[in-house]
Formats: sequence, C-alpha cells, structure tokens
Amino acid sequence: MTERISGVDPKLLELLVCPLTKGPLTYDPTRQELVSAKAQMAFPIRDGIPIMLPSEARPLDES
Repeated sequence: MTERISGVDPKLLELLVCPLTKGPLTYDPTRQELVSAKAQMAFPIRDGIPIMLPSEARPLDES
C-alpha cells in the first residue's frame, strides 16, 4: 500500500504503537486520529504528523 493516509506514510502507521500501553493503534480517518482501544485514548494527527504525547491525546468517550 503506497497511498498516504492524511499525509502519514502507511508503513510508519504500521510501526507506531501506543506510548502508554505499547499496544496497537487504529486509524480513525473521520477524526484524523490514532486510537488506542486499550488505553482508551486518541492521538491526533496534525499536518501529517502523529502526535504521540499522552498530554496531547484525548480520552475516548464511553457513549
């Protein structure tokens, strides 16, 4: 797959893991985020760069 997702290289997305749990991330194209289900956090992608800082992540809504 050579298509870029939100300007981020898909191969990079395959390598990234949650900085809190070291678990897998899933890409949410609607919100432009990488989601860690285990940590219940979503990490933003800004200008094609995943921001993997816990202080920049938002908690996932339970609703």
